[in-house]
Amino acid sequence: MIIDYFDRGAMLAGDGPCLTNAADGRTWTYPQVRELTLRAANGLAREGVGLGCRGAVLSGNDALAFVATLGLMRAGTAWIPLNPRFSIEDNGAILERFDCDVLFYHGAYRDSIARLRELAPRIRLFVCIDGPAGGHPGFEEWASGYPDDEVDIPFDRDAVIGIQPTGGTTGRPKGVMLTHQSFEYLVGNYLAVAPFEGRPRYLAAAPLTHAAGFVMQHILAQGGHAVVLPGADPGGILSAIPRYRITHLTVVPTILYMMLAHPEVRSHDYGSLRYCFYGGAPTAPEKLREAIGVFGPVMMQILGQTEASMPITCLAPADHLDGDRPASDERLMSCGRAAPLCRIAAMDDEGRLLPPGEVGELVIRSSGVMKGYYKDPHATEAAFTHGWLRSGDLVKIDAQGFVTIVDRKKDMIITGGFNVYSVEVEAAVMAHPAVQDCAVIGIPDDVWGESILAVVELRPGAAVEPEHLIRFCRARIGAMKSPRRIEFVETLPRSAVGKLLKRTLREQYWQRHRRAV
Repeated sequence: MIIDYFDRGAMLAGDGPCLTNAADGRTWTYPQVRELTLRAANGLAREGVGLGCRGAVLSGNDALAFVATLGLMRAGTAWIPLNPRFSIEDNGAILERFDCDVLFYHGAYRDSIARLRELAPRIRLFVCIDGPAGGHPGFEEWASGYPDDEVDIPFDRDAVIGIQPTGGTTGRPKGVMLTHQSFEYLVGNYLAVAPFEGRPRYLAAAPLTHAAGFVMQHILAQGGHAVVLPGADPGGILSAIPRYRITHLTVVPTILYMMLAHPEVRSHDYGSLRYCFYGGAPTAPEKLREAIGVFGPVMMQILGQTEASMPITCLAPADHLDGDRPASDERLMSCGRAAPLCRIAAMDDEGRLLPPGEVGELVIRSSGVMKGYYKDPHATEAAFTHGWLRSGDLVKIDAQGFVTIVDRKKDMIITGGFNVYSVEVEAAVMAHPAVQDCAVIGIPDDVWGESILAVVELRPGAAVEPEHLIRFCRARIGAMKSPRRIEFVETLPRSAVGKLLKRTLREQYWQRHRRAV
């Protein structure tokens, strides 16, 4: 069971610190967290919410919210991680669709509970994480009313312990069913690919509802100390690393770019850092070289997706280097090789596995893949082909096993009959020192079918002419693949976890085109 890994960490750590809220400095030790999770699990059972039920947590980054999550897992109740940046209407729809029985919520959302009751009337227990609110008990007060007896639930590695909503950027979110085995895969693979002596100190800056929270399982399994930041503020991350002597950190590329552009990025000591996990989107080689120069040889790319527990592949710190220098663009654009407990391949549209160097869809086999989509057998069937999970990523895998994502299938641009992969174009644009981030999309073109547009976010205080940037790209990747047009924006549209929303950008151009014809 996944909670066994936390208990292992508690045994290793003794009375040591487990979770700290950086916002107020409050720390919970391992014995305190373990006792709270036991009491919460017993409380859920007394309330009729236990094995086979579903519970959600609605909160920003908060250590006590993560304790509530562990309590759900100890009870055998499937955790539904709600994204606090989703609208109340969207989260309410998720709660109802996934048959939620209990909701732990932060007081910041107390005014929304009445509406959530209407949207998800099945919920029979509400507990406010940070103190009593609206007639609901505070989490610690509520848990204290139940015993801290050991909880023994039937051992079933294939039981669902998490229902993760998909991003919802292409329609209503689906519920990805993750089992104890999915989490065991995650913990075991991380221990294999990121070995560490002693107890790690982890900075949880990215949302705990997503990758940062899943990485937490592997940190706590080692008796590590996790410091929880309320948000992914670049300056706050940079100053927290030396303050807490952080050894492990998880960021998405957008936040990494903001950290590198921060005026105080070179004013701190990052000597304690051993792993800076990054992923979620392709990362520009020039930015990785800059990051290695600032933080040291600690960068580690992790590929995962909602439907398949990470790591699927990893690009280890040593893979980022060629001797004592940063590696080539080709290597830095790779997302590494298959994790030890995962098998991957590139597949064509007819289901054939392709030889090294050919572009196909990344397909996955591992004990970490989802059990399926909650109450959606048709979507589940479509996600699997010939016994493999389809990722939706177009990749090429070289003879050494290094995987390079060339595009999402839906993001590939066809211009003048040629396939252009937006990832390669974005890497060229972002090699320019004035560029902080960019998104490359295909827009309607009466002659070429699609024309290449780069939507660019500049570094603070930087300036560059569009024509100069186009010439810069042509010198790197040639005229055919280079943007024909550049647009500058103050802020690119991003999802609640920092991923670029290309669909949002594309839609405005294609809507205009449809109206015109």
